[in-house]
Amino acid sequence: MDGTPNIAKIGALLGDNTRARMLSTLMHGKALTASELAREAGVTAQTATSHLAKMEAGGLLALRKQGRHKYFALANDDVAALLETLMGLSAGVEPIRITTGPRDSAMRNARVCYNHLAGNKGIQLHDALITKRYLKHNDAELVLTRKGSHFMQEFGIDLDSLQASRTPMCRSCLDWSERRSHLAGSLGRALMAKFEQLRWVKRDGNSRVIKFSAKGEREFNSTFGL
Repeated sequence: MDGTPNIAKIGALLGDNTRARMLSTLMHGKALTASELAREAGVTAQTATSHLAKMEAGGLLALRKQGRHKYFALANDDVAALLETLMGLSAGVEPIRITTGPRDSAMRNARVCYNHLAGNKGIQLHDALITKRYLKHNDAELVLTRKGSHFMQEFGIDLDSLQASRTPMCRSCLDWSERRSHLAGSLGRALMAKFEQLRWVKRDGNSRVIKFSAKGEREFNSTFGL
């Protein structure tokens, strides 16, 4: 090698359908056991364990232990962003049937992307923050403006804790269903948590779908309308 990162190693890990299904399942941000991931992928527990070990060794998954139980989650935001981008590329090559039923429509409208809001509502949030000049593009980076900092503090976001985090505060993540950007990074995560705290949104326990309450829809559109 000439010092160039070996993308073939990651590509090989992602190129297996069973591993791809497991990783997609973990995009809802929860940590799951090997048995739960085996069931989602439709394989035996032994097969799942083998795949999970390879993905953990490859840096795609993080293992968390609690008592006798072991849980697997995506390793970090970078892995989630990579998967979301690949989903977008896949949708371009083989169009996903996203209008065939209520769940598909709901997924397109609002869903969790690891730990932040995605779908049409995520794009609305991103675009509103840009339009209101709370966020701006600085070369290739997305940054919070002074006006945006004031708004976030008024909205109840603890910026000091976000700045102390190793995770970038603002990141653009390419939305797989719309091929436009939504907000990721620690700010995207904090806003999602705030929406849940305010009871504007609720996660669907069986999927990545995010459901807005009637009040939440009104308040969200009022605060982040274009």
